[in-house]
Amino acid sequence: MTIKVAVVGATGRMGKLALDLIDAAQDMHLHAALDSKSELSEALGSDVIFEVTRLEVSQKVVEFAVANGIPVVVGTSGWSAQKLAQLDKVLETTPKSSVVVIPNFSIGSMLASSFAAQAATFFNSIEIVEAHHAGKIDSPSGTAVRTAEMIAEARKDLTQPLIPGVGQPARGEVVAGVPIHSLRLSGVSAKQDVVFGGQSELLTISHETSSVAAYSHGILLSLRAASKLSGLTVGLQAVVDAPVAGN
Repeated sequence: MTIKVAVVGATGRMGKLALDLIDAAQDMHLHAALDSKSELSEALGSDVIFEVTRLEVSQKVVEFAVANGIPVVVGTSGWSAQKLAQLDKVLETTPKSSVVVIPNFSIGSMLASSFAAQAATFFNSIEIVEAHHAGKIDSPSGTAVRTAEMIAEARKDLTQPLIPGVGQPARGEVVAGVPIHSLRLSGVSAKQDVVFGGQSELLTISHETSSVAAYSHGILLSLRAASKLSGLTVGLQAVVDAPVAGN
């Protein structure tokens, strides 16, 4: 069976990557490539929508996909825990709909965030430093937010110590109890360090990509799994763990 994919945000870095992946995949066919001038109706008839835009656009794409019964893979940053909870409630009324939200399509990033959540139960002092290319508009990154939320979930039964200097602009933005520091620099693709401070020791879990090619495997996995999933799926780990996911 050939999967017909509509790409929304086709002119961006991730959109162009998706177009190349779809073109090279034997089980996929490009149904439509949409940019900022396109109408969402062009995605009608596709088997899955892949969207990488901006949050305000992303929300409209998801609403359109759900209303028309088209599975959608969301690669846009900014879907906070609160927004996801709201989306989950909407999907309760349309249980057959499938929305797959992936903060980061990199397998390495998925593993690094998982390792960070494991380490979080052993350390009280935790901060995240993330760096992206100068053209990335939003901060902190969706990956950093998701990592902080995973850390908070892992530590939910533990006492959260006070964060030194909290409220001072230079201390970063506190997300789920974890300070996040964002850098936007030329010469960088994407990098995240989760730093854990303990008694006389420091642990850093670091992950870096050198190009968008690092997201290829995760994008293909998500596109192939989207139509077989239902409701809200968040994170690449959930896609990998789903019995429908293949290699």
